[in-house]
Amino acid sequence: MFRISKFMREIASPGAAPAREGTPPGPVVIWNLIRRCNLTCRHCYSISADTDFPDELSAREVATVMDDLKAFGVPVLILSGGEPLLRPDIFEISSRAKDMGFYVGLSSNGTLITPDMIGAIADVGYDYVGISLDGIGATHDRFRRKEGAYDASLAGIRLCREAGIKVGIRFTMTKDNATDLPRLLALMDEEDIDKFYLSHLNYAGRGNRNRGDDAFFETTRQAMDLLFETAWRDVESGGGKEFVTGNNDADGVYLLHWARERFPEAEKRLHDGLIRWGGNSSGVNVANIDNQGHVHPDTFWWHYDLGSVRERPFSEIWQDVSDPIMAGLKRRPRQIGGRCGQCGYFAICNGNTRIRALQTTDDPWAEDPGCYLNDGEIGLTETPAQAPASAKTGHAAAI
Repeated sequence: MFRISKFMREIASPGAAPAREGTPPGPVVIWNLIRRCNLTCRHCYSISADTDFPDELSAREVATVMDDLKAFGVPVLILSGGEPLLRPDIFEISSRAKDMGFYVGLSSNGTLITPDMIGAIADVGYDYVGISLDGIGATHDRFRRKEGAYDASLAGIRLCREAGIKVGIRFTMTKDNATDLPRLLALMDEEDIDKFYLSHLNYAGRGNRNRGDDAFFETTRQAMDLLFETAWRDVESGGGKEFVTGNNDADGVYLLHWARERFPEAEKRLHDGLIRWGGNSSGVNVANIDNQGHVHPDTFWWHYDLGSVRERPFSEIWQDVSDPIMAGLKRRPRQIGGRCGQCGYFAICNGNTRIRALQTTDDPWAEDPGCYLNDGEIGLTETPAQAPASAKTGHAAAI
């Protein structure tokens, strides 16, 4: 995850000591506790459906795994699905995780967060609830393949806010919904929403089937310009909102170019901070456990099984570098080919998202086809790097 607001605050406060990313004691674990979902979204990586899936982890097995995760130093559990609120024991699992001292997030589509449900959600004390919106109104409904899904999800967001729960929007951008980004960012202010997470489309599950809908590079650049400008205005005004992105670590390099044009005096400090961040951490600081207990380098690697928590503890699976994918992901620096391997900013993005390379070339160590930076911007030509549109004009380009 790329924390735009954190870096913006470092730019705005030149006298402050830079925040250090550090190495967490264990990975953030995104745990798909159930595969069933009441929606069939176009970009679903787990290819969920409204049906019961066999052989899912029992409550007792979940508790055993949770004990191992705690002992291994895992700091964060993101409970996901499918739709996790469809799991009958979700609140018991969540409360146990909170009692053990995990930071616990809930990743929901929001449609099941109703007045009857919000009390139980509030009682758990989730540290964060993330709700997916793929656009405004009909755009969201089209992506979610259900009329009325937008209204139901927005109602869920409002209920969380009114209950004092930190809540955020998750937005997966493609060329078919990018034009809704400005309105979603406006919704942040209108509804007093705490966090905005822009996810670049990753090629997995139904996202892989729909990868022809991936936003064109110029659209991606315009979206990032708008997001940077929005985050900067929030920092300037003393706001406390969080703007983050995921699944395209080129965002860090693009921010460096943005800052070079706007705040050249902050470039070196920002550059050093971005290197400490270190870019893609799949297989290192981010892990996934699926509904049947299989461990994956992250949520987009469901086709690649590192082992089952029913057979070996997660802590043992995660440290096993006899697996070639895990060995390659944990290697510093990673050995990546093509433009990524030649990139002058490799230390910032760490070769970006490996799953896109695998899905398009059958080689997980090929260059990432999702990098939207030109050759000049990554130091491959003598051509001066093109400044982001917002840096040239003083405002974000229209999407």
